[in-house]
Amino acid sequence: MAAVDVAGLVDRARDGEPRAVARLISLVEQGSAQLPLVAAALAPFTGNAQVIGITGAPGVGKSTSTNALVRAYRAEGKRVAVIAVDPSSPFSGGALLGDRVRMGDHATDPGVFIRSMATRGHLGGLSWATPQALRVLDAAGFDVVLVETVGVGQSEVEVVALADTTLVLLAPGMGDGIQAAKAGILEIADVFVVNKADRDGADQTARDLKYMISLGRRDRSGPSWRAPVVKTVAARTEGLDRVVDAIAEHRSWMTEHGELTERRLRRAGAEIEAIAVERVRTRFGPVDQLATLVAAGELDPFAAAEQLISGSLRE
Repeated sequence: MAAVDVAGLVDRARDGEPRAVARLISLVEQGSAQLPLVAAALAPFTGNAQVIGITGAPGVGKSTSTNALVRAYRAEGKRVAVIAVDPSSPFSGGALLGDRVRMGDHATDPGVFIRSMATRGHLGGLSWATPQALRVLDAAGFDVVLVETVGVGQSEVEVVALADTTLVLLAPGMGDGIQAAKAGILEIADVFVVNKADRDGADQTARDLKYMISLGRRDRSGPSWRAPVVKTVAARTEGLDRVVDAIAEHRSWMTEHGELTERRLRRAGAEIEAIAVERVRTRFGPVDQLATLVAAGELDPFAAAEQLISGSLRE
């Protein structure tokens, strides 16, 4: 692959050129050898974007809600970027990337950038490249970055490690009242959104959530954020102003209590760790021979791991 003028590309992205932003994210997704140069060039310009995660089970209206939030923040004059993560095919590795179709009414707005990313087998509701893509969008000067996860159920909790504020969407009639009593995705919410609130059962879903929140606070000491429950009909943009207000209130609370700084420190630490692990994994090389010995009972997995590490270090 031909070398890219990273400095020039970053300058054009900072000037608001969508193609430059897209090219930088493509370098991230491709795992380009120039990624360290890209990261170094972006670093001085990061730390300003507000990152909002949007997650929930399939069918609750994540894309519709994301679309409505884009419109709300654009009305405030803010530049908005969207990372919409779609599941990959287990056969081809490709993805439908349908969110770009569903958000087509923002396609001609120069203040909006939408990028679909495939999970490529990565679990947790996000793509492995999402953290670095966030850095690109942050450095490019976007005020708000919305990260919409795959929507696969209770396992997609990684978004909480990336977002300043995480919205968990639910809808009546989808078993979410029962899910409110379970551990998993519902524990990561900073704001609960009961979408499709014009349907029967919306009030009951909201009551179940509020009861769960009250139980969760009994064992906590010190200041803690109590996640509000907001009812919306995103298809008609009803209630979205209250969601925006709840996000703003959460940001103010985090700033006042130092939580925003803590979250971003944890995000940076996780990013460093992920890069280091990937570098080590690359140095290891294939493990087929060791795996054959372990599968045959000729070697235990701990001894195999030691051999792998020792062999890597000798190299």
